[in-house]
Amino acid sequence: MNDPEKINVRQATISDLEILEPLFDAYRQFYRKPADLDLARQFLRERFQHNQSIIFLALQGDSAIGFTQLYPSYSSASATRILILNDLFVAPQARRKRVGSMLLAAAARFGEEIGVVRLTLTTEATNTQAQALYESEGWVQQTDFYTYNLALPPAP
Repeated sequence: MNDPEKINVRQATISDLEILEPLFDAYRQFYRKPADLDLARQFLRERFQHNQSIIFLALQGDSAIGFTQLYPSYSSASATRILILNDLFVAPQARRKRVGSMLLAAAARFGEEIGVVRLTLTTEATNTQAQALYESEGWVQQTDFYTYNLALPPAP
């Protein structure tokens, strides 16, 4: 019998698109982007179809309550593969239930299984709740490098 209170984390597939869309849209809204389920669907579908990301999904019963999305990348200095943990989101009603910790653990296990040397992430300086979670799970804040971004115009 499926326990409706039990939280399960598993790797998502394209068949999970429908339950992932609202979470991904809510994640984007957290970062002050307008709600757009069509955009969320299209973006996620493309990542699945082109094998461009790995998504872990947290489920409570049949409800999707959180996700994390990893992008494969490389470290030139280490001459090896790394994973960029680009997105982590837990639905507000599921917070304080260790869902974020479970998703981070799934990402770390996956990284170990495929032999990457590290996972890396960036979060807003004001997102102290996420920073506390990351640090409690053993992530170390990088203090000897700065991140720079260059905004480019949209493609025609």
